[in-house]
Order: sequence, then structure tokens, then C-alpha cells
Amino acid sequence: MIETMTQAQLWNGPAADAWLTMQSTLDQLFEPFETAMVDAVTEVGARHVLDIGCGTGATTIAIGRAVAGRGHATGADLSVPMIDLAKQRAGLCGVDARFIAGDASRITADAPFDMAVSRFGIMFFDEPVAAFARIRAMLLPDAPLTAFAWRSPGENPFMTCAERATAEMLPPLPPQQADAPGQFAFADPDRVRAILADAGWSHAVLTPFDAECTMPLAALDAYLLHMGRVGIVLRQLDDASRAAVLAQLRDAFASFVDGDCVSFTAACWRIDARA
Repeated sequence: MIETMTQAQLWNGPAADAWLTMQSTLDQLFEPFETAMVDAVTEVGARHVLDIGCGTGATTIAIGRAVAGRGHATGADLSVPMIDLAKQRAGLCGVDARFIAGDASRITADAPFDMAVSRFGIMFFDEPVAAFARIRAMLLPDAPLTAFAWRSPGENPFMTCAERATAEMLPPLPPQQADAPGQFAFADPDRVRAILADAGWSHAVLTPFDAECTMPLAALDAYLLHMGRVGIVLRQLDDASRAAVLAQLRDAFASFVDGDCVSFTAACWRIDARA
């Protein structure tokens, strides 16, 4: 099932379901990146900001608050259900944030932006050069990009723990190609620089960015049941099989548990460039 899905099917199907279910936990988990993005927007004085791969809208809403009274934030995502939730959240918060559902290589917006940002939203492009070229076309000349993407799997044991721990319990997952769309597609800094250059960006700089991420221990089971490729498989198992795999996963994740919290270091790139 997993290997036959396109990115559009994945992010409008099981991946979207997972992020919708886990929205509040994921917002807490990745809050350090939200803070860093808002700081980046504030530092350059951006007014009209495009948030690529905005998901359920937390980062777009936070940026919308930061630019309130002098501009607006627009979030874009391939996932229609996630965009629908983002619109609802912005309305409930009373934040002037706008949202677009669609492929980043084809989306259109009403006005040019003076900055683009992304938190884990740029690694899933089927055609990354075309996507970054389209994003650049929506920005003013020399407008900055600040984005965050995962470094290598080896530097992120929390993100790979589930697949390692269940390798002998579940059917084999399809091998992940380093350059294929996915969580670690931008782990190679030379590849990222080449994509940006081919898409017409300049002054690309990749800086290691490590953030301490935490969530309540009470949320761990739900996280394991929903997130990543293992989560997709777990939701297809019968109750007894699922319980056995979950028990194995709890043991595997014990090293990340500290009291009533789960914590890990997210090893990422901060990617800065100019349109």
C-alpha cells in the first residue's frame, strides 16, 4: 500500500489522517521550529510571508500574529483536509492567515511575497526544482527563504526507531531512496544546494540546527499508532497483533522517556537562500 501511493494520495489519505489526529501533540513537539521561523520573519521585517507545507496551520497562524497590522501570512499545502483544519483554526484564533491547497509547483497566489518559510514541508516535492522555481516566482526579487529539513536518518534515531524495532515483526517496508520524496530527502546538503541553484535561487546556506523536542509520555502510544510508515501499517493490523507490536515499540522508545515526558534532539538543517 505504502509504496504504491503518490504524495498526493498519501497526504490526502493516511498521512493527513495522522497529522489531523495528532495535531496538538505535533504542534507542541515541533514548537522550537515554529519559534525559529517567527524569529526569522521578524528579523528581516517581512510583511507578506508564504509558508510552504503548512500542514494544519500552526506555523502560518504564528507568523500571521507576528505580522498583524503590517501584512499577512499565507499557508500552502498539498493536503486538502489539513488545509481545511488550518482555515478553521485561523478563524477561531481571529488571525488574518490565508491558505491554499495544492502542489507547490503549481500553486498561485494573489500578490508577491517578501519571504518564504517552511517547517518540514519541502522534502516531499515530486519535482523539487519545479516546486522551488514556482515558489521563487511568487516572491519579490531577492526575497529570503528560511526552511527547516531533517538531516540524515543516522542523526535522528527517534525518527527511525520504530522501523528498526519492528523490522522482524512486520512485513518488510519498501526501501527508501535517498533522493525520493520523504522525510530525509534533503539530508544531503549538496543536493539541496543544487536543487536551489537549478531553480534560480542564490546565496544558499545550510546550517545545522538541533532542537530539543518534547511531548507527554501519555501521548506516546497515539504517536506510535499514527506517525510514519509503521503507524500506517499498525492501523491495518488486528487488535492482538497491534498490541504486541506496540509493546515492542514501548520498550524500544524507553531511552527517550524521562519521567512523564518523551524527549529527543531533532537534527535538522536550517536552509537560507535568496530568490
